[in-house]
Amino acid sequence: MAFPDGTLDQFLSLTEVLGIERMVLVQPTFYGDDNSLTLEVLRRVGDRCRAVVRIDDDTDDAELDRYHALGVRAIRLDLFARASWPLDDLIAYIRSMAARARPRGWHIQFYAPGTVVRALLSFLAGLEDTFVIDHMGYMKEEDGLTQGDFESLLDVLRQGNCWIKLSGPYRIAKDKPLSSVAPLGRALVAARPDRLIWGSDWPHLPNGQRDTGELLNLLADWAPDEKDRHRILVESPERLFFS
Repeated sequence: MAFPDGTLDQFLSLTEVLGIERMVLVQPTFYGDDNSLTLEVLRRVGDRCRAVVRIDDDTDDAELDRYHALGVRAIRLDLFARASWPLDDLIAYIRSMAARARPRGWHIQFYAPGTVVRALLSFLAGLEDTFVIDHMGYMKEEDGLTQGDFESLLDVLRQGNCWIKLSGPYRIAKDKPLSSVAPLGRALVAARPDRLIWGSDWPHLPNGQRDTGELLNLLADWAPDEKDRHRILVESPERLFFS
């Protein structure tokens, strides 16, 4: 599959248009554990940028310390690639990655299908490490996820060490309009506006023609209170990545 280019200069131009002062790069699935491009961008952009990387079991502590000095603040766990694993193996993997993140004050970030999120909710409710769930939990109806499952996710968001990223609404909407995701966005904001962060999901693979400004504007509907938007866009990223 051919993907559109997504250069640093293009992204920096986008941040100027949208008024984004700071940014967080998330290691994409397609590059696997090769974080070299992400690290190079950190070097070029400097202190206004932070990053989330993927690592394997053999990544040593010296390498992680080097990552930290460059601006890495989290480890991304690809649970799509591990969706067939037994639940106990998934939990062991999460605990192992959390142990690597903990000494540096990092958090862990889940890229996971909604079915896996659902299976992990009881475990995540008691997880003492800070974690972020990508793409609003990825709870799609066509995958068999129900309103009850989403309510269970909201319970974990309210009471645990859970943060949720408001990103990729088109991944959930699929062929429906983006407005179909509004009830989820509003419910997340109503539950814990102080535990949400926004993500552009740029360059929107595989459809690089998406309007990132349109995605950002969804927040005005989901979080009509300006204080809540400030929490989502400024305070929460500060706490997770820049403090």
